[in-house]
Amino acid sequence: MKRNIESVSMYLNIFLFLILANSLLSRFAVINFTSSPATGVSNMYVAVAFMIVFALWYGIGGALAAYLGCIVGAGILADMPTSLNIIWSLADLWQVLIPLIAFSYFKVNLRLRTRRDVVYFLVFAVFLNNIIGASWGTYMLAINGIITYEELFLTFERWFTGNVIATILIVPFLLRYITPYIQQTESYVENYWK
Repeated sequence: MKRNIESVSMYLNIFLFLILANSLLSRFAVINFTSSPATGVSNMYVAVAFMIVFALWYGIGGALAAYLGCIVGAGILADMPTSLNIIWSLADLWQVLIPLIAFSYFKVNLRLRTRRDVVYFLVFAVFLNNIIGASWGTYMLAINGIITYEELFLTFERWFTGNVIATILIVPFLLRYITPYIQQTESYVENYWK
């Protein structure tokens, strides 16, 4: 019984830490890398790279922390209306859930050891997830009047391009060199949850 309480406490602490880290990373990116006309949109959203890695290390808890971190860091702290923020922030959830599901389903080695692993990484953690996230996010901004439909493509392009660059530069390094240490801890989650 005591072991279960300690385990739940550990995962809750990790979850809360990830929400805080994602919120701060989101806010940092929105403040320092914004050239978009849209509230909360960064043209170099470095937070997404860490969010992807956190989801791959900590499963569904890491994915939910990405969503909540976006709500706080890129939404609430950027004065986005709450009704929009809740649906708009799903973009970050899609951007981390897609790699999490794909890596689990296709049994991709998180350390990206083979060419096959790298291909799955590129398809599901760099391009597909960021296309879907950027499409969702920019469309939600347009239909809610935050950006005009004329600004839709430019906002999408900056969102997608910045996410791809951040993901390619940060994620492989973290997966290859930090994953071995994370996998040795009790906190590491194989697939979706423990």
